[in-house]
Amino acid sequence: MSENKFIVREPLLNAAQQIQGYELRWYSNEQDGGMASDEDLLELARFAATQLRDEESGWLLKDNVLFFEATPALIASDVVQTLPAKNTVFQLTAADLADADTLKTVMELRQQGYGISLRDAETLAPGSPLLNVVSHIEGKFGGEDAEARAALANLQSPAVKVARHIANWQEYDTCMATGLHAFIGNLYLTPRPSKEKQGLNSAQIIIVQLMDMVRQNADVRELENVLKRDAALSYKLFRYINNVGFGLGVEIQSLRHAVTMLGYSPLYRWLSLLLATASANSHSAVLMQTAIVRGRFAELAGQGILPKNEAENLFVVGMFSLLDRLLGIPMEEILEKIHLSEPVSQALLTREGMYGPFLALAEACESNNGDISALADAIFVNARQVNEAHLAALAWAHSIKI
Repeated sequence: MSENKFIVREPLLNAAQQIQGYELRWYSNEQDGGMASDEDLLELARFAATQLRDEESGWLLKDNVLFFEATPALIASDVVQTLPAKNTVFQLTAADLADADTLKTVMELRQQGYGISLRDAETLAPGSPLLNVVSHIEGKFGGEDAEARAALANLQSPAVKVARHIANWQEYDTCMATGLHAFIGNLYLTPRPSKEKQGLNSAQIIIVQLMDMVRQNADVRELENVLKRDAALSYKLFRYINNVGFGLGVEIQSLRHAVTMLGYSPLYRWLSLLLATASANSHSAVLMQTAIVRGRFAELAGQGILPKNEAENLFVVGMFSLLDRLLGIPMEEILEKIHLSEPVSQALLTREGMYGPFLALAEACESNNGDISALADAIFVNARQVNEAHLAALAWAHSIKI
């Protein structure tokens, strides 16, 4: 794997802003933004198949699908069969499907259950036979592309209609209104205008209190008394701790048992997860999932570089990095309510200090924003280590079952 090739991802969201899958592609400082080579595309598909499939557990992303930029050479290769059919969508163009051999391959893949997404479908003529061949049709939008949106929405096809390059929430709402109900992109990272200030809900107030008590090594009986105020929180906390993603090998049934088995530091980690997943925002699902990936990604990237307890702090940094979006209040105000160490606060506010570069790397790999190679060099990890941590974090986040 080239030292300059890093995987970046963008989520595929449904109308409820829930993640249905991801588009994976290469980022490289040397790329000019054009189409990747056949060799690069094959390498990406092969790497994803290796990292996201387990002999015992199967497909680690469960029901989620992966979208891959494809060429006729890729879909005709043996690597296709290493990816699960129902979880894989290959993106092609109408020009690709104009070739008879490629179209035949596409028809065979569709019969096996693979998805085919037709890019730039808004340029197709109504009634094109391709509309009944593919599983998804995509359109690029930006600015005031009302005609392009309408053209895609009006195409008569059983395929899922996917909007790309949505620039703001107004465009998102317009696409929803015109019948485009799937979206690829990172719009969710842009704050959605809201007249109401949300703040901490009742469950989160309890969690923040518990976190402060854990930080001060409070007696476990005091922790139990606070946690008893919300039975649902107890259930979620123990479900997370007992999840296969943590791998304790023994079921935790009480807070006292958790402290005995884990200690206070790892318990703080799970409370941070509980805090982020206790949000009730309409668009919180994608933010929660992204925060979990960030936390695990940063933690994995820091293993072997930082001491174990410092790597655990990286998980907390990643989990808290989207709290301002989840709670609808500025990060500075959040840090007044939740007492964190100076290095953690510094990372959340400025992406600097001991933990900041790890968080910045995780963010760059989800938004393709920043020099990923320079960020990796700054923490002394190579492209393979970054890509392995990225996909492992993605799989781990899905094992949590939020």
